[in-house]
Amino acid sequence: MTILITGANGQLGRELQDLLALDGNHTLLATDVEDLDITSGDSVDVFFANNTDIRWVINCAAFTAVDKAEEQTHLCRKINVDGPRNLAIAATRHGAKMIHISTDYVFDGQACTPYPEDASTAPQGVYGLTKLEGERQVLEATAGNCVILRTAWLYSPHGKNFVKTMLDLGRTRNRLTVVVDQVGSPTYARDLAGAIINIINAPEWHAGIFHYSNEGAISWYDFTKAIHRLAGITGCDVQPCMSADYPTPARRPAYSVLDKTKIKQTYGITVPYWEDSLAHCIKRLQNK
Repeated sequence: MTILITGANGQLGRELQDLLALDGNHTLLATDVEDLDITSGDSVDVFFANNTDIRWVINCAAFTAVDKAEEQTHLCRKINVDGPRNLAIAATRHGAKMIHISTDYVFDGQACTPYPEDASTAPQGVYGLTKLEGERQVLEATAGNCVILRTAWLYSPHGKNFVKTMLDLGRTRNRLTVVVDQVGSPTYARDLAGAIINIINAPEWHAGIFHYSNEGAISWYDFTKAIHRLAGITGCDVQPCMSADYPTPARRPAYSVLDKTKIKQTYGITVPYWEDSLAHCIKRLQNK
């Protein structure tokens, strides 16, 4: 079975490649922008014509720089809207199933209980708006026969992410201030990759929108304290601050905890606790 992964050099793409290689039952087409420009319908059509055995498409490609998205609206829309649509059209035409990765930013961040899949969407910035439109384009092009997988606060040993940044800053600075009024559930990319593989290997395909992040909820401040504690960093004084103290071009959700009940019940997926997964990631980083 051939699986196409787009955005393969990103955090989730790297973890998917590692786990699928261990699985050994699949042929991988791991692509990034230099291999496949998903924003070009013609390029996508040619790629599928040259790889007619694709049976799964996992779209990890995205414009995720939320602040830059406020200025680079056109590029953000091409990657987050046009790209998913092109992939969904080609996948449907060739009989391939599609899993598309989306985000908690489709919500307004004003809830006080975990967001279920059918909660009202209300993106607060260009990034969230384009990701929501990308979801709609994929659903329309596949007539709903797809999986939209929303996640949040993604990190891994690969690329740039909050965990690696806090580790670097904790080792090079005496003091840090981190926002305490934004709460969410961190997502270890390796766990998300495992959930995706469970969906692919499931005895029965269930299309729809699903949520996945690690269990539990925490602020960025408390997350940073846990990162330093698990890594043995003791020389950095981490202090809480409010979001208003550090204004950014794009508004961050104050609350972005996702309800995982649906994916657990539908696909029988066990979701690890955020701190257990963080410890696993830090151990991998320390063993590099």
